[in-house]
Amino acid sequence: QVQLVESGGGLVRPGGSLRLSCVVSGFTQDYYGIGWFHQAPGKEREGVSYISRTDGLTAYADSAKGRFTISRDNANNTVFLQMNSLVPEDTGIYYCASTTRRYRTLFRFQYDFWGQGTQVTVSS
Repeated sequence: QVQLVESGGGLVRPGGSLRLSCVVSGFTQDYYGIGWFHQAPGKEREGVSYISRTDGLTAYADSAKGRFTISRDNANNTVFLQMNSLVPEDTGIYYCASTTRRYRTLFRFQYDFWGQGTQVTVSS
């Protein structure tokens, strides 16, 4: 089993930045990739970005391209999501999750274990 804990959320003004962290523990060899997901109020959870544990391949949703950057620190079992140029539509809960699928995916039903989420609010 894999445990994930997110942190780094908060209140930020439009145009601002946040860096989210996801610490992975447990059987850390039992996943192939980590994804970040965004759930806006009243909406479904959607994939934002993905990074593979082994070769660092990444994927981004169209809404994240050019603004968000995913990275990993395998030595500390941590995945980061750097979010720049934030807009009010980025408001919501951000979750990280692990997948055993050996390909890049942002489809939430292909993820196995989830963290509790961290709240991001973009407002002036």
